[in-house]
Amino acid sequence: MTDPGRAPGTGPTPVLSLEGAALRVRGRTLFAGLDLEVAPGELVAILGPNGAGKTSLFRAILGLERLATGRIAVLGQPAHRGDRRIGYVPQQRVWGRGTPMLGRDLVTLGRTGSRWGLPMTSREDREAVARAIWAVRAESLAARPIGDLSGGEQQRLRIAQAIVDEPSLLLLDEPLSSLDLAHQAEIVGLADRERERGAAVLFIAHDVNPVLDRVDRVLYLAQGRHRVGTPDEVLTTEALSELYGTRVDVLRFPDPATGVDRVFVAGVGNGHEHHLEQHADEVERLERSE
Repeated sequence: MTDPGRAPGTGPTPVLSLEGAALRVRGRTLFAGLDLEVAPGELVAILGPNGAGKTSLFRAILGLERLATGRIAVLGQPAHRGDRRIGYVPQQRVWGRGTPMLGRDLVTLGRTGSRWGLPMTSREDREAVARAIWAVRAESLAARPIGDLSGGEQQRLRIAQAIVDEPSLLLLDEPLSSLDLAHQAEIVGLADRERERGAAVLFIAHDVNPVLDRVDRVLYLAQGRHRVGTPDEVLTTEALSELYGTRVDVLRFPDPATGVDRVFVAGVGNGHEHHLEQHADEVERLERSE
């Protein structure tokens, strides 16, 4: 599949480029023939059922998984481990109460964690950490033990850790998982500010609705295949039914509070049924409001 709307050799150097990429894990093909270019300031949502290869794709970009075929480049250079031009927020893991590390120390690890020897910090390091903490509006969390913070507060510090080196590419792996609506809005706002700075953002989401009005394109992975395009091109009954090889219904309901459509996917397993059950009451509310 070619990358829609991108002409090779035109415009600025893509932040991320995948050409003919194929990834196989334990003999199973997660995707193949994937072509994708991501421009500065672009947000691409990575969607698909559990086990489709979304996190594995991130690991390949980070140089932690080797492609079966094809290539990955970041700003024109081959992907490799420890690339400080990439910021990465893994799937949420809440630190338990009693974890003594301070918020600013967690963010500092994003700056010094790859260095050998004692983690000495320079004035430049401390200034970078302060900027990152300010960027995520977490000044009040810097001197608090992370074990005393809520899941949303911890997530803000993880993002500060990921952006402390002002990366050109930000990888967010289900950053909204288990967060309430207020904290979800905060995280989406943080991603927006990184885009305004010129970073490209790849955003793995189980529920795309909180970022749907900000998404430039969607990469949908399923059944060893993929589809790339705008949300209106990919999140349709026809497109997903073809991708899955079975009937998949995509339901859209305008939210009267925001005027933005909300999208629900029905008819596929491995994670999506839970998504529909979770939002069943919202579907009913939106139907009643029409």
